[in-house]
Amino acid sequence: MRPYILAENNWKHIKDQQIDLAVLPWGATEAHNYHLPYATDNYQVEAIAAEAGKTAWNKGAKIMILPVIPFGVNTGQTDIRLDMNLNPSTQMIILRDLITVLNRQGIKKLLVLNGHGGNNFKPLLRELGVEFPEMFLSLCNWFSVPDKETLFEEEGDHADEMETSLMLYLRPELVQPLDEAGDGTEKISVIKGIREGWAWAERQWSMVTEDTGIGNPKKSTPEKGEKAFQQVSEKIASLLVEISQMDLSKRYE
Repeated sequence: MRPYILAENNWKHIKDQQIDLAVLPWGATEAHNYHLPYATDNYQVEAIAAEAGKTAWNKGAKIMILPVIPFGVNTGQTDIRLDMNLNPSTQMIILRDLITVLNRQGIKKLLVLNGHGGNNFKPLLRELGVEFPEMFLSLCNWFSVPDKETLFEEEGDHADEMETSLMLYLRPELVQPLDEAGDGTEKISVIKGIREGWAWAERQWSMVTEDTGIGNPKKSTPEKGEKAFQQVSEKIASLLVEISQMDLSKRYE
């Protein structure tokens, strides 16, 4: 039993345990090219949360890792078979209910640890922050943490070299041989502003990629995955320590 993992705990230990920060991992269930499992985002964010939680706990942080939410926003993938979608409005309802529990029980800090690029929690947390002004609501997209240019050779953002390397390290038994993977070629928008990044429209996944991946995974290795995992986990562990120990009345200096 890891004392910082809620799913493994029991009432005997939980009823009197000090908890300063709750961490909510949030993933998705969706296709990841031909070689990675649908639950890739969930396996990754859950493992990162647990590893970061262990390090933070050992440094004295009073934290609790909540069970992962396994479904995310997949509104651009409605025609990809069994890509499971939660609308942002549904995420808002889930967050509100969970924050209500934490607030009622005196746990005033929440970090949403996001593992899926389609999830956009900022506007939700802004609105919920008005409803729960006594709560400290924060967000970390773990995939924004690693130094991808240093760790990896190929660019991408879905079932790419980074995600594949992580899965080769974390769950190699679930990764199909890389010679079975598609090359993750991405078609780009015909609209200049979107290509340059100062305008936006949701990607229609089946129009953008033939294999559901974006980014070539062929140079992935478990060694690259281990380096990325350790880098991400260490940085997020520091974040957990800082948030858990922060005085809510002294948030700025």
